[in-house]
Amino acid sequence: MKLGVLLDPLEHLKPYKDTTVAMIKRAQEMGWSCVVFTQEDMFSKEGQVYAQVYDLSIGDVHSKDWATVKELDEQPLSELDIILMRKDPPFNIEYVYTTYFLELAEREGVLVANKPQSLRDANEKFFTLNFPQCCPTTLVSRHIKRLKSFWEEHKQVIFKPLEGMGGNSVFHVEEHGNNLSVILEVLTKNQTQTIIAQRYIPEIKNLGDKRILLINGEPVPYALARIPAEGDLRGNLAAGARGEVVPITARDRWLCEQIGPTLKAKGLYFVGIDVIGDYLTEINVTSPTCLREIEAETQLDIAGDFLRCLEKICRA
Repeated sequence: MKLGVLLDPLEHLKPYKDTTVAMIKRAQEMGWSCVVFTQEDMFSKEGQVYAQVYDLSIGDVHSKDWATVKELDEQPLSELDIILMRKDPPFNIEYVYTTYFLELAEREGVLVANKPQSLRDANEKFFTLNFPQCCPTTLVSRHIKRLKSFWEEHKQVIFKPLEGMGGNSVFHVEEHGNNLSVILEVLTKNQTQTIIAQRYIPEIKNLGDKRILLINGEPVPYALARIPAEGDLRGNLAAGARGEVVPITARDRWLCEQIGPTLKAKGLYFVGIDVIGDYLTEINVTSPTCLREIEAETQLDIAGDFLRCLEKICRA
């Protein structure tokens, strides 16, 4: 198979824990040809999309000289079989333009994972509202009075921006309501920006925020529980949480059964959902992580399973 991987600049990656690097290395081990490129390498002429592509040789991922890069030619992306869209958020206008580029390749018969239109459609927090049976009590609004009423009803509430990542700007407002007005003014930018409010789930303290990976709608049997650091509420590795690999539960499987068919129908081939206690809190579709941590503690070949799944779809 001919694989192209759209990724972040290499200097932004931590190769020993990076899911994208693991996928590239596994593809090369499987005998696939593989090129990489970034957003700035892409361009379009006469309705066809091209990229300046590179060969990436992966060495010791714990070394600062882990990557050997060789510049190749400019190439029509239509010559590839599969493109992995592995650009991290933020989901800004340049991200949207990138999905337009990838749709041109998709139109030429290239399998793009994840599907560009679905990347635009599935905001990682808002998308959960399609599955209310799976979620904690949730309000999405920019109206401060309405958000305050939600807090008054539940007393323990998480407020966060819809476009946030890595645990940034996540606030837990307890029953005393300290700084509630200021928090809502800042998050909503004085009622000009919509945010999400969710009833606080106390299980995060002990059980953590579980990352469950799904391949074409089917869950990987182990998850990474991210336990917040002492005195913190955020189950994000980037925010200092520690990871613990755990088998998924019957409830986790039920949640995956609820959302899996929709993910599959939308061409969301590699997804990471976040589960706290019994509840779904996010559906991450842009560039899900935690593959390396789970593979390291199990006998699973998640990257290989994902690539073989795409190959099967491509050949169907």
